[in-house]
Amino acid sequence: MSSTEWAQAALQSFDAVVQATEGFRSRTGQRLMAEQVARTFSSATLGKVDEESGEPAPTRSIAVIQAGTGVGKSLAYCAPAIALALSRGTRVLISTATVALQEQLVNKDLPALAALMPQPFKFALAKGRGRYVCKLKLDRLAGHGEAEEEGEDDLFAEEEAAARAKRPRHETEARMQFYSTMAQTLSKGAWDGDRDSLDTPPEPEVWSPVAAEGASCTGKHCPAFSQCTYYDKRKELVGAQVIVANHDLLLSSLGARVLPELDNCLLVLDEAHHLPATALDQFACSMDLSRITWIERLSSRGLRIGALLEVEEIADIPKHSAQLRQTLQDLARIVMDVYGAALKSQPNAWGPARVRVPRGELPEQLIAPLGLLAASAEGFLDALRAISKALRAEMRDKPDEAKRLSTLYAQIGMLAPRLEELHATAQLLLQDAPEGTVPAAKWFTLEMDGDFIVVKAHASPILPGTTLRNHLWSAVRGAVLTSATLTSCGHFDFFMREAGLHGDDAATTLEVASPFNYAAQGTLIAAETRADPKNAAQFTAEMVDALLHDIARVEYGALVLFTSREQMRQAVDALPTAMRSVVLVQNALPRTQLLKRHRERVESGEPSVIFGMQSFGEGLDLPGRLCESVFITKLPFAPPDDPVGEARAEWLRAVGRDPFSELVVPATAIRLAQWVGRAIRTEEDQAHVYCYDKRLTRTSYGQRLLKGLPPFALEQRAPL
Repeated sequence: MSSTEWAQAALQSFDAVVQATEGFRSRTGQRLMAEQVARTFSSATLGKVDEESGEPAPTRSIAVIQAGTGVGKSLAYCAPAIALALSRGTRVLISTATVALQEQLVNKDLPALAALMPQPFKFALAKGRGRYVCKLKLDRLAGHGEAEEEGEDDLFAEEEAAARAKRPRHETEARMQFYSTMAQTLSKGAWDGDRDSLDTPPEPEVWSPVAAEGASCTGKHCPAFSQCTYYDKRKELVGAQVIVANHDLLLSSLGARVLPELDNCLLVLDEAHHLPATALDQFACSMDLSRITWIERLSSRGLRIGALLEVEEIADIPKHSAQLRQTLQDLARIVMDVYGAALKSQPNAWGPARVRVPRGELPEQLIAPLGLLAASAEGFLDALRAISKALRAEMRDKPDEAKRLSTLYAQIGMLAPRLEELHATAQLLLQDAPEGTVPAAKWFTLEMDGDFIVVKAHASPILPGTTLRNHLWSAVRGAVLTSATLTSCGHFDFFMREAGLHGDDAATTLEVASPFNYAAQGTLIAAETRADPKNAAQFTAEMVDALLHDIARVEYGALVLFTSREQMRQAVDALPTAMRSVVLVQNALPRTQLLKRHRERVESGEPSVIFGMQSFGEGLDLPGRLCESVFITKLPFAPPDDPVGEARAEWLRAVGRDPFSELVVPATAIRLAQWVGRAIRTEEDQAHVYCYDKRLTRTSYGQRLLKGLPPFALEQRAPL
């Protein structure tokens, strides 16, 4: 079939599904989006191409589609993409922003679509291995494992072991009981080993010791391999034509063959506005300069296990280990000599003190130690790789000793990632930025762990677009990126730069409007204050008074979005007694319980107001009476002390560009559009959006922000 015929057949499948859907209602925007998806995926060249033998260069095809709320974007991309994948003999890889969105697709959207499409297809959920339990580790912690040989210490991380020693005895016993219960539930088949399917997912510090991390996993050589949840899930991926992953997993597994190869599948990135930030997180790194006893533990394990296996490369481990410890101590001392006064002068109430390195130019006295650190870490890693290779060979040759050998492998694997992180961080910190190139962000932090000072070094790329272009788009043939918020101030330019697609001839854009009549369904109330929002103390006091006046009149459900914890704390403290029972505060309850209580109150005719921050500003679907009012306390500018944002702004100014206009305003526009998007969720909704920041209507950049919002009826209210 030609690409045109493929596209037509895919659209016919989409049309058939829409017409077979109960309560079918034609949506022009949804059909437009489906057409673009079909065109994009039908024209991409998939699979290996041998240009040397005369084959034409592969065709890349990428569509960036903003689909307003209510368009029905998941059906608009799923139906044509799956139809094309089936006819082309390939697979669809859908990547979303969060595990919650993955599960919505797998548990709701795809089963409904599979029931309507003429050709059957299988779909599977792909999550990072760290979200699954390691049965071997769990059995050890639950006290069900076999006794270990003397000297084979436990597999706890160093910080966890230290924390365990500090915890009251009853807390430690409660945690051990939790592991024991978890092990029993797993063995009875009442739990599938997925952290997210636990009734109350445990805190990271509780889960981490039993997570199925790759560094400590021996795969098919593990004695518990036949009962491994992670590998059971991996098997499901093999036979699936549709795989639903998330952006973190997509970027962290590039080149690792965990997901389908990107040059031979159809890639959909839903909630694509998160992709740039995820890229920065994935390629940032840090190292602890203070807590270094793990190096000695890794050294002793490497020497002991290497000697058992007669690995020659272990001879230099003592030298590398001693050099690493000494160099880290030297680095911590130099950092405190250079930056200590600035770090110690900062209040420590809201997290670690932080000092950024201007222009990414490290002080001269740090260069040589960092070079020594990188070299020692690389030599140590080479020795560990030799030990791992020997262990895998031994497991292959002596399957009856799998239990013992897996434990040895895990003992090295639990600590080796720290060494890899040291190496990566040192290399990025040493990275020069010749004139005309973009420097990395580099910074140091200081925090207290009891009476112990902890100094850390950090580094990160500052341009997500460059990172994505080099690591992702160079491998992708056919992709669709979609979200309700990809334009900023009415244009795609900002997102295209952030996503690494600006100037890419393979990329096209499409904006599909929401079917909602925003002018009739919603009102944006610009409620001004006398105080300037830049004067935080006066503004917050006045804003809280106005907010309390407005939420006192809420009849059903409402959402209040704050830009800082301190701002939210002041509003909570100011609540009159009668109103305290009406307000539900983020983190006072687990998110699912809080939303459940909110729904119950509204359904019983009681008012209910949620106080939340950024994470409640998107992905929250509260239709109808559940959210008849959204209150935005202040324009959601990014925190001013973000070191990556600071470094990028500094670089933009250095090359004669305006970071506020080019970076801050467009990023705020996308965030604000998400927040406002909580108000109208269906074609029947009626809602009010209040914004207490007068900059929205009084400044030129505020007018730019307004252009990116739905066309609500606008009311301006003078200060109360």
